Amino acid sequence: MKRHLCVWALGCMAAACLAQPHYDYSKLQREELGRGVIAVRDSESGVSVSWRYLSSDAMNTSFRIYRDGKQIAEVPQNTGTFYRDTQAGSAGAVYTVKPVQDGKELAGESYTLPAKAPVGYLPIPLDKPADGVTPAGDTYTYSANDASIGDVDGDGTYEIILKWDPSNAHDNAHDGYTGNVYFDCYRLTGEKLWRIDLGRNVRAGAHYTQFMVFDLDGDGRAEVVMKTSDGTVDGTGKVIGDASADYREPGVPGNKGRTSVNQGRILTGNEYLTVFNGLTGAAMKTIDYVPARGNLADWGDNRANRSDRFLACVAYLDGIHPSVIMCRGYYTRAVLAAFDWDGKDLKQRWVFDSNNPGCEGYSGQGNHNLRVGDVDGDGCDEILYGSCAIDHNGQGLYTTGLGHGDAMHLTCFLPDLKGLQVWASHENRKDGSTFRDAATGKILAQVKSSIDVGRCMAADIDPRNPGVEMWSSDSRGVRNVKGEVIRSEVKPLSVNMAVWWDGDLLRELLDHNTVSKFDWEADVCRPLITFEGCAFNNGTKSNPCLQGDIIGDWREEVLVRTTDNSELRLYVSTIPTDYRFHTFLEDPVYRISIATQNVAYNQPTQPGFYLGPELKKGEFRGYLFEEK
Repeated sequence: MKRHLCVWALGCMAAACLAQPHYDYSKLQREELGRGVIAVRDSESGVSVSWRYLSSDAMNTSFRIYRDGKQIAEVPQNTGTFYRDTQAGSAGAVYTVKPVQDGKELAGESYTLPAKAPVGYLPIPLDKPADGVTPAGDTYTYSANDASIGDVDGDGTYEIILKWDPSNAHDNAHDGYTGNVYFDCYRLTGEKLWRIDLGRNVRAGAHYTQFMVFDLDGDGRAEVVMKTSDGTVDGTGKVIGDASADYREPGVPGNKGRTSVNQGRILTGNEYLTVFNGLTGAAMKTIDYVPARGNLADWGDNRANRSDRFLACVAYLDGIHPSVIMCRGYYTRAVLAAFDWDGKDLKQRWVFDSNNPGCEGYSGQGNHNLRVGDVDGDGCDEILYGSCAIDHNGQGLYTTGLGHGDAMHLTCFLPDLKGLQVWASHENRKDGSTFRDAATGKILAQVKSSIDVGRCMAADIDPRNPGVEMWSSDSRGVRNVKGEVIRSEVKPLSVNMAVWWDGDLLRELLDHNTVSKFDWEADVCRPLITFEGCAFNNGTKSNPCLQGDIIGDWREEVLVRTTDNSELRLYVSTIPTDYRFHTFLEDPVYRISIATQNVAYNQPTQPGFYLGPELKKGEFRGYLFEEK
């Protein structure tokens, strides 16, 4: 018996989508998610309550809503998992959601509205690290940067794992000392569980400190996996390796105003891969990092600009268990190493090396990010490594030869298109942007360009055009899946992030601190919400700490930091929705896209199925149903 992930758009069962990866959900190891109940104020007198609709819920499930033990509503089966309490009680009110199946009320889940709850978001106080001073005498401060989610204690609720970046973090192309990188774990209440200090021998910057948060061994609690070195301090205060080691280059005199060539770079020394306990931050296993640095020249230079370009991901390589994949290099040589964690040992599954015989065409194809999904329909995940793909068995699946790029998107772009597709941009000043079949690499549409096309976006924003729309920084208009221009570039759209926010089947654009809705009739984006007092990360990328379906109904939340870094704010949509979907977190492609969002240049979440206005009421598209 196989189970296929689909999504429900209010109604009865129809044929399954052809566009789904073929995971066997009866075997796939996944999280045990709770109801995800959240209550946020939407005004001085109103509270919006939302919760998850799970694949374990029967189709006819309704929900009863209680405030402080008294029933205030029953939400019928044919509407969204959202309720607005217009007569909200005082701060501290307890909201409970209980499912009802065939007239029988089942166990529920509660959420307590915080005292002095602000409108529209959940505040999570932070413990900002102290300022520091480099060996060169320069001071630096800290900002909350990328985040991920994981259920570290097995209660069905996610915790936040947050990276703190120093103000002197550097791109690999630049010299200079950096401060230590820290990782904190916070409950949604703001309770800090631990802090990990990566130490002075791991450089700070978008390309150095990828971290994977996932339940790898199936014990119901997430682990944290990342590259470490001598001097890393785990969440219990234990030092990994030699605490006195210092591999940072002091720098040598330069010319043309450069007085410290290679200063702060780490060109030698031990590199490790560590699995940390998600609940305590304790280092449970540390091994030598693979792919190893080796000879710097093998990667294309002798300054670690090429060798220290790291990526990471999680993938169901055997179709059952999640593996962690650590990656090194993409401008030239590219190496990926897959590991399995069983709770005690970290075992290497395979290594792919573009320097190996027969793999030459895979050199120089990597992006500043990657995507994961079952693209060839065998029930196991492949890794979309920029312009190439690595099969679940560690063998090359295909390479397009289109080279490096900064952005890529993987999803089902149209229900009538079989399988998954990729929209990507390229830096080679000729290939521009391409739309390809994710399974074969076949180019379906292309917009060539003579410039470095640094960013691209894929989001269904226009109901007049079938499928997901695509555009880039030089696509010369918004394109459909045939590559045709459907909107001129008179008013360019954001190419940063996207989010499902307002409750219809179109997606909204997230640019800096504003969520906007594309008005296709007026040909303009209109702001829906602005996150006042908040700052966004990573320069021109201007991304939040995290974007995705973290709590509540199927729509996505935006996790951002305040300008003073004193707190995180988890913004939740308070716009009613009539649509009911199983939480996207149960889709492996979507869930892994959250886990990999922190990797180098952040990309928005995307599911392994199509979601858009082509899904009509009364249709089933990818609901979890049983195939006898």
